[in-house]
Amino acid sequence: MLELVTGGSGSGKSAYAESRICEWNRQDPKPLFYIATMYPYGEETEKKIERHRMLRKGKGFETLEWYTGLKLHLEEGSLQGSDVLLECMSNLVANEMFEEQGAHDRTVSEVTKGIENLLEQAAHVVIVTNEIFSDAVVFDGDMDSYLEYLGKINQAAAQRADEVVEVVYGIPVFHKSADTCSNLCK
Repeated sequence: MLELVTGGSGSGKSAYAESRICEWNRQDPKPLFYIATMYPYGEETEKKIERHRMLRKGKGFETLEWYTGLKLHLEEGSLQGSDVLLECMSNLVANEMFEEQGAHDRTVSEVTKGIENLLEQAAHVVIVTNEIFSDAVVFDGDMDSYLEYLGKINQAAAQRADEVVEVVYGIPVFHKSADTCSNLCK
């Protein structure tokens, strides 16, 4: 089961995603992992990371700090049969594009393969991503490439997902649901 959760900054998507994976885990307990992708590169990111640590404190997560190389980390099969929250695709894509050890121009294929590997191993997966595509701003250069790569990865994940949810002001809005999806979604 894959659920893709999107939303704008401060929308409540992280809290929603954590509640979903924890709900599945309560129904059928198994190892619970949190793949953290935000690279701690300054005071602002350190504060965000600490906030997320506090949000998931006491919920039973084992945190894996994987900034790049999702596919490579998963080759060992360490997440077999587990429940996994990947937070967040937007950071992972940026890391793959711009970090020295990242995939660079192979970002789309490497991240997409990583998602497939994750789905082969885990029982339930929730992936958080950011809704950054509705801005009317025109970008160029690296930012334009980033948006293109993230868009392709989000589309592939949404196609593969059982559910796609946008969180708006803390309210989940289902764009694709296992219960109501037409044949066009499958």
